[in-house]
This record gives sequence, structure tokens and C-alpha cells, in this order.
Amino acid sequence: MIVDLDLVADVTTAVRERLAESSGGRGARARLTADDERQLARRLIATELDRVAEDRLAAGLDPMALDAEHALADAVLANTMGLGRLQPHLDDPDVQDVHVRGSESTWLKLRDGTRREAPPVVDSDDELIELVRLVATRMGRAERRFDAAAPELNFQLPDGSRLFAVMDVSTRPSVIVRKHLFSLSSLAELCDRSMLDPELRSFLSAAVRARRNLIVTGGTGSGKTTLLRALLNEVPERERIVTIEDAYELGIDRFVELHPDHDALQARPANIEGHGAVTMLDLTRMALRMDPDRVIVGEVRGGEAFPMLLAMSQGNDGSMCTLHADSSRSAFPKLAAYVAMAGSTLPVETVNLLIATAVHFVVHIEVAGGVRRIASIREVVDADGARIVSNEVFAPGPEGGAVPAYALRAPTLDLLAAHGYDR
Repeated sequence: MIVDLDLVADVTTAVRERLAESSGGRGARARLTADDERQLARRLIATELDRVAEDRLAAGLDPMALDAEHALADAVLANTMGLGRLQPHLDDPDVQDVHVRGSESTWLKLRDGTRREAPPVVDSDDELIELVRLVATRMGRAERRFDAAAPELNFQLPDGSRLFAVMDVSTRPSVIVRKHLFSLSSLAELCDRSMLDPELRSFLSAAVRARRNLIVTGGTGSGKTTLLRALLNEVPERERIVTIEDAYELGIDRFVELHPDHDALQARPANIEGHGAVTMLDLTRMALRMDPDRVIVGEVRGGEAFPMLLAMSQGNDGSMCTLHADSSRSAFPKLAAYVAMAGSTLPVETVNLLIATAVHFVVHIEVAGGVRRIASIREVVDADGARIVSNEVFAPGPEGGAVPAYALRAPTLDLLAAHGYDR
């Protein structure tokens, strides 16, 4: 259904003004909840549509068709409470990522790995910037800037998607939305989707229950967070979990029945005065003071690797994280580099010894033909000077998925078998 964009803009302006008046007139009372605000917006939209109908009758025009009126109402609601013409893509279950570059065409990355071009979601670059500012003001947890002095913005949308926006340092303002399927929350579901087979499911489930420290590696969009979420949900209910994330993506609050004793920490940028930033490194240190049984780091990409490895090697067994890497083996030099970013002056031999002491398994995901598969699992054995000694216990098979390769060490096999691993 094609809607009149000028009429959408007029009604949206009127609804926003009345919504601001209604919220601002509440005095010292608590701010409207998201549900209350949405219901109020629907009522205001209905009132404005009545006005539009009266204006059409006064002008001698036929009443608007019912389906056209519904389409107009949906578009205004998306502009008022959602992300405007971007909202339908967020509501589409087949869309995984959305890439918007100014007022040019929008590109959609679908869950089957294909890409599709869609019409522009704004009419000008300035409109895209204003849309980002409006959404950040309405949905953000704190005051956020988006201008030449603060050219990037990163925050979570109500459905759990992550929005990243950039301007001024790019040729055109851009918005990237990464959607998360929180419904994919178990190893059984990932098994059904061919990311792993029943033996890998048994292995990983046993590794979590045996409190092995795991690092999940892979490229961008490979499914690292999805796998980490499924591994997290294998943790016994009685254990206390603290998660550390740059942006809430694991969604541990959505599985409170599985993890009743948990805390979720999120990094925070500086405010408009340049103060108050809380980094992933800060959060990692905080988490270790919160009496966790396990520390889960959404993504390690800096100095937080050092305290995380120390936690893994000093009693917080069963901790997990993700890491950008192109193979299971390349996780080790990246970890060493991140430890150096924490200001550590330890020699590489000592860092490798720490890694070998802390990490038990590295699980690597590859994407081939639009299908995400666990391709490799490496067991860390020891450190030998500047080299980490490891065995690839699952290696890529003929179809790309991991198959048994080098034998597990006898003590490891016995431990995993005691926790349910049936090879």
C-alpha cells in the first residue's frame, strides 16, 4: 500500500507535538512507560485521522479507503514510536541486518545469506540524522549526542537489535542495524539449523557443565553471539552469572527462569561534557568483585582480555567470551595483543603461559554458502615459549562442519564423559 508521504509527515508532526504536550504536562509524576506512550500515540493518531477525514469531507473529497487509512496510521506510528520507514525492515523476520547510506537505497542482509536492495527510508541525509537523534533521545538510557563533535552513536533498540550510526567522518551519514534472534537460545535449536551436529552438541554441553573456559571465534556476522547465548543457557540454574557487553546482545534478562541469579553490565560512553565513560576493562574489573561463578564477556576486543584471563585462571572456571578471528589458532596471538593493550609489560612467554592456563577450548565458526557451521574446536594443552600448544580435536570435514580429528587428552575425555559427553 502506497501512502502519501506528505500527509504522513503532517500527521506525524501533529502527533509528536501532542505527545510531547501530554508527557510534559505530567508535572513531577513518573514518565510514561513505553507501553503507555505507545497507547497514547495510537489514540492521538486516531484523533488526527478523524481530523483528516473531516478536512477531506469539507473539501468535497471522498473518504479515505479503510486500508489506506490503516496504512497511514501504521506509517505515523512507525515515525512516532519506531524508526519511520526503516521500521518495516525491523519487523521482517527474514531480515538480519539493515544498511542505510544517507538517502540512497537501503540494503538488506537476509538470514539466508542473500542481500536485497530496498527503497530509501529517508528523503535526505539531514532527515536520516534527525531520525537517529530522535530515536536516541526516545530510546536511549542517557543523553546522547550525534553531531560533528560526536560522529558515532551505538545503542540498543527495544527489540534487542543494535543500531550503529555514523556521520561527518563518512561521505554520507549511515545507519547499520543488526537484529538478534533471541528465539535461538539453545544448542538443540542450533543443531536443528545445522550449525552443529548431535556430537558437537553433546561435547559443548558437557564442556559448559564441566566448567571449561571457552572462547568462541569467527568473523563478523558468523553467529558468535548466537552460539555464546546458547552456551550460556547450558549453565546450571543455581550458578551466578555476570555478563559484560559493549551493547546488550546476549539478552540474559530474557531467560531469567534459566538464570535467576545474574547481573548484566554494559559499557557506557562519555556524556556530552566528556565525562562518565565506563569501558569494558572497567566492567571486567567490576564483575570480578560481584561474586560471580562465571563471567561472560560478549566480545573481547581490547585490554579487558587481561583481567578476563586472570579471572579464568584464578577460580572463575566456566567463563566464556567471543573474539573476532579467522581461525581457532589465530585466537592466541589476538589475545596476546589485547593483553598488551591493557598496559601489561609481561613478556610474551608469560602471556602465553597465562593464556594456556586460562583457556580450555576455542570454538570457531565459519560461514559458507550462507550457512553458519562450527568448523573447528581446539583444545589448549600448554605453552612453549612464544607458542601455544593446542590440538584441533574437531576439524573441518568435507561439508565444512567440524568432525572429530585429534584425540582428546585422556583426562579431558574422562571429565567431559562424567558430564554427559557421549562420543
